[in-house]
Parts: sequence; structure tokens; C-alpha cells
Amino acid sequence: MTALPSLSRFELQCLRRLWDRREATVREIHDALSDPPSYSTVRKIVERLEEKGAVERVRKDGRAWVYRSTVAPSAMLRKEIRKFLDVAFDGAAAPLVAQLARMEELTVEDLREIERVLGEGEEKE
Repeated sequence: MTALPSLSRFELQCLRRLWDRREATVREIHDALSDPPSYSTVRKIVERLEEKGAVERVRKDGRAWVYRSTVAPSAMLRKEIRKFLDVAFDGAAAPLVAQLARMEELTVEDLREIERVLGEGEEKE
């Protein structure tokens, strides 16, 4: 497997809109963004994603290219989270969870989901 590309915040935002749709034109990605920059900026970002190997052209729809992601959301998000943990928390997840709790960003449902996932991990061992 090839290495996952390094992405800017905006490249990741565009890629997430593409993941939501599986395939999309630049116009569809642009329209799905909240407070988007110009269409030409989004087009340039998608071109950059293509250069990095994160998206590929699938077919033409009229005059517009339809794109799809070549990277799995779970793998890309894992990479981005790891990068954030390494920079902000020296690689440790516990301080992040504690900070989220202090900020009141964790709900009871979130904690139940964490417990469920941790329980699945114990079953695999």
C-alpha cells in the first residue's frame, strides 16, 4: 500500500465531502462546503488532491469530471488523528479525552461508545 498523503485542513474538508457522496464533481463538492471559497479555489484543491493521489477522475459528466477518493476515510482519519495527538499531546490519547471532558464535549453516549469499542478490543486479545 502506498503512503497516505499529507493534507491541509481544507484539502481534508473537500475530501470529506467527497467521502459523503462517493463520487462528485468539483461543483458538488463546492456546493456541499459550508462557507466555501470560490469555485476556482475548490477546483484547484481537488486538482492538488489528485496530484497527491488522494482522488482520481472516474468519468466525465457533461463537461465536468467526476472524482472519487482513492484513500479510505478510516485510514486517513487515523493518520490525521495520530498527527494531532503527536503534536498536541506528545502522542498520548488520555490527555485529549480528559480535555474533551473538561470542555464538556463528551456526552454519555460518547462514553458508552468508547466503552463499547474498548470492550471489542479486549475480546480480540
